[in-house]
Amino acid sequence: MAGNFTEIDEEFICENCGKKVSKLGYSCRNHCPYCLHSKHVDVNPGDRLEECHGILEPVGVELDSKKGYVIIFKCRKCGMLRKNKAAKDDNMDLIIKLSAMHNY
Repeated sequence: MAGNFTEIDEEFICENCGKKVSKLGYSCRNHCPYCLHSKHVDVNPGDRLEECHGILEPVGVELDSKKGYVIIFKCRKCGMLRKNKAAKDDNMDLIIKLSAMHNY
């Protein structure tokens, strides 16, 4: 099932910072653009089959030649690592700070 992708672009309230997050519009919104946190809800992108539901904390960033910045998340509840491409409206100051971190 690896590689399956269900496109879901929906508004949500960030469980980390409490801000209302709007739809991305050009792809799937995966994380909060303000604090960069996410929620551990998917096994495969968009499937909502993960039972953990912990908070995914941004712990690092990689630079991919095709995707650009890729945020590395670590689940506070189960410790699993996840990666997701940064969105155009993400907080660039936080992405720059993450680029110097290696907390995972």
